Amino acid sequence: MEKPPFGFVLVFLLFSFIFLSNSYKLWFKTEEYYKDLYNSLTNEKTPYPFKNFFLKRLENKQNWLFWQKAFSLLGIAAVVSMDVLVVLAYLG
Repeated sequence: MEKPPFGFVLVFLLFSFIFLSNSYKLWFKTEEYYKDLYNSLTNEKTPYPFKNFFLKRLENKQNWLFWQKAFSLLGIAAVVSMDVLVVLAYLG
């Protein structure tokens, strides 16, 4: 198998960092994260598709928070394991 290019590894790790940064906000700055998300969805200047769908999900904060954290755990495990595999493929 061919070694991935260094640029690919950097971009891959950058996107992983963005995901992990958002996960950190979800777990440790929950109220701020929730308010930022809610404010961005209620801002009339931003044309998000399916805006009403996501706002409806945010109405029940406890339910939203539970599912966000549950999927976040799965995502963190997937992202960290793929980071390890990509770095090992690059080094190997």
